[in-house]
Parts: sequence; structure tokens; C-alpha cells
Amino acid sequence: MRKLIESTFVTLDGVISSPEKWGSPYWDEEHAAYGDALFSSSDALLLGRVTYEAFAGVWPKMEQAGDEDAARMNALPKYVASRTLTEATWNATILEGDVAKEIARLKELPGQNILKYGTGELDRMLLEHKLVDEYHFWMFPAVAGSGQRLLDGIDTTHLTLVRTAPFASGIVVLVYEPKR
Repeated sequence: MRKLIESTFVTLDGVISSPEKWGSPYWDEEHAAYGDALFSSSDALLLGRVTYEAFAGVWPKMEQAGDEDAARMNALPKYVASRTLTEATWNATILEGDVAKEIARLKELPGQNILKYGTGELDRMLLEHKLVDEYHFWMFPAVAGSGQRLLDGIDTTHLTLVRTAPFASGIVVLVYEPKR
């Protein structure tokens, strides 16, 4: 069975929005290597509409500029959870009907991990149905002060810390699994 892995950037005060404002000073080779390893262990992406639209607007241009990682990102199949999106391009399929059942079905297919970027409304459903196998919370040594908070509005959920990955930049990736 494939794993569904969530990868999310977060500040010390729990903010996930606008990582380009607070995260970029910490993006270095160590950060890139960890992200590449997660990405390389996956053969599909799961995205909510907002993340999908943001990525679809950027990654094709990066490939045109010669970015080698962009070619792989653009080629990967993408599954998009959205109630409003009526059409998807950028090698994507809109999940229709019971999204939880569709994601559970995707996890049963042969292949590598399914990587989910972005945190938002989709996470409520994923948590409720216990569909995420690993959370990779990239804790940045920054305080944003305001913005969308990590898993805001989610009922109490307990996780088990399985490993940490500290970087020289001050980022610490906290890897959690659902408490069984």
C-alpha cells in the first residue's frame, strides 16, 4: 500500500501562509536535499485547489527556464481535491464524488508514495478519515505574527513523533505518524 505523505512549512507561531516571505532565508542545499528525497520517493501528488492553482502557474514556467526538477514535477500525475474547479490541466485529475474514498483507492494502487503539499481545508477530511500516513512539518525558526495557521479548526488529534531532521539553518523537520 502506498503512503500518503504531507509536507508542510510552518513558522514557530504556527503560520503556514506566505512561506516565500518568511522561509526563503533558510532555503539552502540541506533544505533542497531533504525536499528532493521526499519528492523522489513519490510518483503522484495530492493537492487542494489553492495549492494546485499556485503550482500550475509556476512550475511550467520553471521548466521552460531549464529547471530539471520542474520537468519531473510537471510530469507527475496530480490529483486535485476541489468542489469548485471544473477543469484541470497540468497533468491533473480532479477528484470527484467521495474524495476520501477516491484517496483511499489511490493509496491501494501499486506505486510509490503520494506526496501532498499545502495545508488547508483538505486536511480536515484527511484527518477525519485517517488517510495521512506521515506528516513532515518543516518548523522554520521564524515568527510570522499573523496568517493562516497550521490545521486551524481541527479537532484534537494525537500524533506520534517518529523522527526529526535538524538543519544547520535552524529548520527542524518533525516527522509524525497518526497515533494508532
